[in-house]
Amino acid sequence: MKSIKEYKNLLKEVLTPGRYEHTLGVEYTAACMAMRYGEDLTRTRIAALLHDCAKCLPAQDQLDQCLAYGIPVSPVERDNPNLLHAKLGAWYAREKYGIEDQEILSAIYYHTTGKPGMTLLEKIIYVADYLEPNRNKASNLDQVRAELFLDLDQCLLTILESTVDYLNSRSLSIDPMTEETCNYYRDLLKGQKKD
Repeated sequence: MKSIKEYKNLLKEVLTPGRYEHTLGVEYTAACMAMRYGEDLTRTRIAALLHDCAKCLPAQDQLDQCLAYGIPVSPVERDNPNLLHAKLGAWYAREKYGIEDQEILSAIYYHTTGKPGMTLLEKIIYVADYLEPNRNKASNLDQVRAELFLDLDQCLLTILESTVDYLNSRSLSIDPMTEETCNYYRDLLKGQKKD
């Protein structure tokens, strides 16, 4: 793996200024979360820096590259190829940025949809992407940020439910993995409250 500084320099060349600023915000937030929850700081920062490494490609290029590299594309992703930057980003992280750590690659791969049974690193990248300091559009940011350092699973569920509600309210397609993840964490937390 390269140094944090090397990754930042490489990303500055391929991301728009706004996307680069977002990436640094995700890195900052993820690093704070790693310190709070006991995740490896270097691995977390690298996953955060690379999470959007394929985001600035045109949507059609993302789709074409996924098909060319054998990356699975769901019907929802085919209709909304902007969703593919996470999967393509994991491929880029491995092939272009030399990442061999499977958990880092998985955190990048699932940072837009989540997945049932996420690892700590996967949760951190998913949540940090939603909450980083430059984000200001979600109506529940104050609530979610308050949950962030108290209960990571509750924070994750609040974000997942907000995402599903937002997409439903606008009649937008929802990736089945997002719904599956939301249901998984809703059931998990209900089970914990019963115990």
